Amino acid sequence: MAASVAAAVGGLRRAIRRSPSWLGPSGRALSSEPPPTQATDVRDAFLSFFRDRHGHRLVPSASVRPRGDPSLLFVNAGMNQFKPIFLGTVDPRSEMAGFRRVANSQKCVRAGGRHNDLEDVGRDLSHHTFFEMLGNWAFGGEYFKEEACSMAWELLTQVYGIPKDRLWVSYFGGDPKAGLDPDLECRDIWLNLGVPASHVLSFGPEENFWEMGDTGPCGPCTEIHYDLAGGVGAPQLVELWNLVFIQHNREADGSLQPLPQRHVDTGMGLERLVAVLQGRRSTYDTDLFSPLLSAIHQGCRAPPYLGRVGAADEGRTDMAYRVVADHIRTLSVCIADGISTGMSGAPLVVRRILRRAVRFSTEVLRAPPGFLGDLVPVVVETLGDTYPELQKNSAQITNLVSEEETAFLASLQRGRQIIDRTLRRLGPSDVFPAEVAWSLSMSGDLGLPLDLVELMLEEKGVQLDSAGLARLAQEEAQHRAQQAEPVEEQGLKLDIHAMGELHRRGVPPTDDSPKYNYCLQPSGGYEFGPCEAQVLQLYAEDGRAVASVGEGQRCGLLLDKTNFYAEQGGQASDRGYLVRVGQQDVLFPVARAQVCGGFILHEAVAPECLKVGDQVQLHVDKAWRLGCMEKHTATHLLNWALRQSLGPGTEQRGAHLNPERLRFDVATQAPLTPEKLQAVESTVQEVVRRDEAVYMEEVPLAYTAHVPGLRCLDEVYPDPVRVVSVGVPVARALDSASQAALQASVELCCGTHLLRTGAVGDLVIIGERQLAKGTTRLLAVTGEQAQQAREVGQSLAQEVEAATERLSRGSRDVMEAQRLSKDMGRLIDAVATTVIPQWQRRELQAALKVLQRRANTAVRKLEMKQAAQKTQELLQRHSEGPLIVDTVSTESLSVLVKVVRQLCEQVPSTSVLLLSPQPLGQVLCACQVAQSPTPSFTAEAWALAVCGHMGGKAWGSRVVAQGTGSTADLEAALSTARAYALNQL
Repeated sequence: MAASVAAAVGGLRRAIRRSPSWLGPSGRALSSEPPPTQATDVRDAFLSFFRDRHGHRLVPSASVRPRGDPSLLFVNAGMNQFKPIFLGTVDPRSEMAGFRRVANSQKCVRAGGRHNDLEDVGRDLSHHTFFEMLGNWAFGGEYFKEEACSMAWELLTQVYGIPKDRLWVSYFGGDPKAGLDPDLECRDIWLNLGVPASHVLSFGPEENFWEMGDTGPCGPCTEIHYDLAGGVGAPQLVELWNLVFIQHNREADGSLQPLPQRHVDTGMGLERLVAVLQGRRSTYDTDLFSPLLSAIHQGCRAPPYLGRVGAADEGRTDMAYRVVADHIRTLSVCIADGISTGMSGAPLVVRRILRRAVRFSTEVLRAPPGFLGDLVPVVVETLGDTYPELQKNSAQITNLVSEEETAFLASLQRGRQIIDRTLRRLGPSDVFPAEVAWSLSMSGDLGLPLDLVELMLEEKGVQLDSAGLARLAQEEAQHRAQQAEPVEEQGLKLDIHAMGELHRRGVPPTDDSPKYNYCLQPSGGYEFGPCEAQVLQLYAEDGRAVASVGEGQRCGLLLDKTNFYAEQGGQASDRGYLVRVGQQDVLFPVARAQVCGGFILHEAVAPECLKVGDQVQLHVDKAWRLGCMEKHTATHLLNWALRQSLGPGTEQRGAHLNPERLRFDVATQAPLTPEKLQAVESTVQEVVRRDEAVYMEEVPLAYTAHVPGLRCLDEVYPDPVRVVSVGVPVARALDSASQAALQASVELCCGTHLLRTGAVGDLVIIGERQLAKGTTRLLAVTGEQAQQAREVGQSLAQEVEAATERLSRGSRDVMEAQRLSKDMGRLIDAVATTVIPQWQRRELQAALKVLQRRANTAVRKLEMKQAAQKTQELLQRHSEGPLIVDTVSTESLSVLVKVVRQLCEQVPSTSVLLLSPQPLGQVLCACQVAQSPTPSFTAEAWALAVCGHMGGKAWGSRVVAQGTGSTADLEAALSTARAYALNQL
């Protein structure tokens, strides 16, 4: 009997560890009671329960866009907004500092980063990229385990009416390696609440010990599970609620220390709870999703949703329903919270989600164009009352989704053609070429996410070359690293002989004027027209001129014209792709373009044969080009703002920009103080806020010779020359009588620019480095990156404020003071390395320098005080003699050394060795030998003998030494210490 029970418990543990998805038919009810409850009522009941019955303060959901937390792409848990409280960094003047017991329903997105459910959505009946997390919190010991468990049990069984026999709980079963005992207190609480012992299971740290990260607050947790089987056959457990008891702090050395204040952090997914209360096996069968699934069915030509998965889901129709329903919720919430589509970070993930939704809606569900935008009002109807930002931004969400859908549909069709054509050329056992998949994902407008390409291939039973993809990803990362700090790249180039041959043949320079053929649409987006050109010459990788290139060959293309911007003037080259005219399903990825004596060479990889004389159509990567335009216009504004703030003697000494960031070298006699850097950013922000027009015009070079205030570098300019003027038409800017160039940014420049300044969004200087006396290199970011840098800077400033307040209150003991000193060190590292405004970095560094000195002084004072107390206790126990060997209770090696020194100061003729036992059997050691003209032994040898006995190590000098070891037999270590010293004496 005992064996069968043990086997059953083992099976349950494995079931819980697997966190099973709710696979299988979705329509069967789980129980006849309680009656189904509307999702709105479930959410309201949770919040009302904690507010009305238990005095919790209701706080609104934070935005899914993390504020001041660069470690997250999206807010993915209810506790994210309360991290400052857990970390002890909350601003004491803030509203949050007064939180004691709170509850809320938090919008969460898990797509990208450490928690990423994107690729699982649709495949089963439970995964989502957006979900709501119901949670309650108690801060600073307001309440702890007993109250938290009692409230959870009361809500589930009395308010929601879940049968008690359907609920199971797990608790932390301890971790001997970490010296953590089982959480028997939690176990007993559940038993006292009436949970049968057979429904109370213990698990190790992997399941029931929660940690915020590698370091920081952590603690045991208890989980409440629901049995889907309802007593029929083996239990099928799914987690409903996780209650975390934050009572430890994981130190940098991996050890655990008790927190001065304990907290409760709980989280329960609304979607899963509603499925249980409505008697559904799938979250998609609840009223959170049924309106969307109904709208999808009405708007498409697909059969109705049946909740099938796997092989039973023919044509993946039901998977497509789930993908579209989930993704439109995520898109609506993200866009409402200010995360739009983009080319990096969270905006790139949003772009992937949108394109994944477009693909499933159009290709699987046969939805008409514009369909996704029509689903936004359904999301607003179901979630808008709870999250009013959805109602407020409904039109903006619809417009953006519709525009992105329209833009991607043509790309999707072309991508499908390219995939189909490639598949026709593969053998039965061939893998899909990594180069083609990579080009589909990286080539600008196509931008088919790699996971989407892999899914499309999976549907056809074809495997992708994953090893090749990894290699290409590594090459791309190296290329981006070079772009961040440019070096001379080893790319294809035309040497003097190749250019001489072109001149001999009378080949004219490349016409690159089409690179300026773009316009601003009424919607605010940019349209970049394609460019048709003829292949004039091809070059092999070794630089030889060839008449044709073959499949997979890296080559250089010389065309009669191009719309690609070739790297010059500090602006990174465009990238994109070209196709042969009349053959749109063969893509030639173009990695870069460079100028060689007036000729522009395009570096590409040929997927198949290309010949001299072929007609091609070029497409620039729109997102990449737009990023460069944004940074180039921002560079001009930065140049002008520096002159405005630092004086007319300020001169540009160089610049480089790509979509990620810009680098600007400036020579100035005025010091770049934090106040000046802040003034420069404010000047740029004002021009951006006004959304001024950017004028560009080619004029004879002679017209620019004597214009006051016109910025130009010490280099040769073409004639005619291109003038870029912000806010002032070029003709007026060049009018010497108008003095307009003194009041606005006016420069000679061949780069590509925005047509209005508003798209810059913001500019933040994030770094500086002195290159030479009077010359400084500035690094800056714009747009979303700049906004995030400001938020992170503000968050760090609040942490410094909180640390100042903690320091002012003083520390009760040495450990608290040392923890504060360590926190200062962590803050110093964070401020030095995190992307924040440079002016703020310098201010915070100055403040932290003072705080660190004060913290270290406080530690020394407390250590000296504690050491003095320990010294007196030891002197009372030991009469005068040549030797003191004993144990001291202290958690600090520094204190132990001070005790040894004070003892030797008061009894100079005595040699002292002290041991201090620590958790997990570790032992600290410190010693000092009596100073005499001819000492009989050294402190270092003494410490080595004792620590070596304990399997540890020691270090020091002839007089003073210290070390560490590990032993369960402290008396044996003390005996070794005495024996060694007496032997030497």
